[in-house]
Amino acid sequence: MTDWQELDSKYYMQTIVRVPVTLVRGEGVRVWDDKGREYLDFVCGLAVNCLGHCHPIVADAVAEQARTLMQTSLWYYTIPMLQLAELLIQNSCLDKVFICNSGLEANEGAIKLARRYGALNLNGAYEIITTNNSFHGRSLALTAASGQVKMHTPYKPLPVGFINVENNDIEAIKSATTEKTCAVMLELIQAETGVNLPDDDYPKKVREWCDQKGILLILDEVQTGIGRLGTLFGYQTYGIEPDIMALAKGLGGGMPIGAFLAKEKASVFTVGDHNSTFGGNPVTSATAYATLKYVIENDIPGNAKQVGQYLIDGLKQLQRKYQFITEVRGRGLLVAVEFDNEIGQSILMACLKEGLLVNQVKPNALRFIPPLNIGKSEVDEALGILDKTLSTV
Repeated sequence: MTDWQELDSKYYMQTIVRVPVTLVRGEGVRVWDDKGREYLDFVCGLAVNCLGHCHPIVADAVAEQARTLMQTSLWYYTIPMLQLAELLIQNSCLDKVFICNSGLEANEGAIKLARRYGALNLNGAYEIITTNNSFHGRSLALTAASGQVKMHTPYKPLPVGFINVENNDIEAIKSATTEKTCAVMLELIQAETGVNLPDDDYPKKVREWCDQKGILLILDEVQTGIGRLGTLFGYQTYGIEPDIMALAKGLGGGMPIGAFLAKEKASVFTVGDHNSTFGGNPVTSATAYATLKYVIENDIPGNAKQVGQYLIDGLKQLQRKYQFITEVRGRGLLVAVEFDNEIGQSILMACLKEGLLVNQVKPNALRFIPPLNIGKSEVDEALGILDKTLSTV
């Protein structure tokens, strides 16, 4: 039998410490490894498989479009791309969309659009304010945008034009705003650095400040979009509207796709300003259209809200049982548990042994990002496994 993990160490660039399991098949909320062992998956492709693994709606859309038309480039009109564009705009507060390949590309496009807006409308303003502990992607520009020193250090000098300030602090944003500022860029919930929730009124305060100064508000909804927080888009949870929004992850139901959307006033790209060879790809667009349509028509965000609260309540019961759990936090099905010491990896490995996949976001915190159509019975199963592993600490 091939040792796949040995092949990884031999041939693949070692940019991440993988969980020591080789996954070969998935169905719904479950996956199986190359030894036939079954796992309950509460990571779901890092919040990508919003309907679980290989949902028929997703798989059928991929197969049908792959047999019909696979790639044309943006030089031509294609129906799946335009169907997806229409569905996104009709169900959001934005007016125009560009479809790309990933969250990184979506955020890059959002940044370019904001800078173009600054050049045209704000006397050449180009700086974008972001917050500490944010994560927006791993290109050079998005490394600079992400407010994490550990990301910055290996790649200095970084591209200029990004000002990192304290998160959840409107005064920090106000102090950093100058005549060079064209936008503020936020994750409504900082997912990758621990599921860090803002004060409920913080997004509204940021929106009001951007309106007051005439600058744009960019929301990085790569992870909070497509129902994850219990509303179709995260901005609806917090009662605001962005000028520009980036989407990816759950949008494709498992296929790689991203999009950035803009209000009419911020949609300032003209011919030649932006493009992408694989942008609007027929296969990924058709799959995203089928996924988004299913999410909307079956109120998947409503299920995420209800079952997410059930998960949070269950985790808080465990918190009362185990004193080393210091916090349970989250919205919808974006949830984290924090411990009073750095036991995240050991808990993750213990869960793996018992057949549960979870995600370590900090040395002392685990994240739970299961499919949005998950049921309470699967939550109970996961809580039972977690309880068993926590009892061994």
